[in-house]
Amino acid sequence: MPTGVALRDVRQQLFDAAERVLLRDGATGLTSRAVTDEAGVAKGVLHRHFADFDAFLADLVRERVRRLAAEAADLRAAAGRGTVAGNLTAALIQLFDPVAVSIVGLVIFRDELRARLRQDRQEAGVPVLAEAAAMIGGYLGEERAMGRIAADAEVDALALSLVGAGHLLFADRDGAAPDPEAVEKVVRAVIADVVQRRLL
Repeated sequence: MPTGVALRDVRQQLFDAAERVLLRDGATGLTSRAVTDEAGVAKGVLHRHFADFDAFLADLVRERVRRLAAEAADLRAAAGRGTVAGNLTAALIQLFDPVAVSIVGLVIFRDELRARLRQDRQEAGVPVLAEAAAMIGGYLGEERAMGRIAADAEVDALALSLVGAGHLLFADRDGAAPDPEAVEKVVRAVIADVVQRRLL
């Protein structure tokens, strides 16, 4: 390596650098040069590990999607405990951290990246958001089975509504993140019908 120091887990180092650039400069500022400069490595290091920059970005998105699998398991395990609104509020706050919001923007911004991701995806929709909807739909299905929401609740439609509303709440890169009370207010509005009908 140029510094004379061997790099440990180069891929993760580059991913971490890309996330910092995304947070600081947005999708327009994310270039291979910006990533390698941020990581403190020669530009050739990225191209030794990835076919090109879009291949790197596709793996960055896939890594974020993999993290959602653990979050999905935790959310499903919360079914039957606490309140449905509280569990969903916590899930949306965790889901829409600044990096995830920036990655969604990146996918929307780069046509070639979307095309690459489409090749290996079963789900329709925008990566990260589609997996988030599946995660929340799975949780709501568990709550429906436990009788904590109405038996006829359309959990997939509710999940899309929650993810869409959550994304809108968190998508302003330059503003402060919404407080938990604001998120829970939206969650309660979305799920009000299925909670009330369960009580009838």
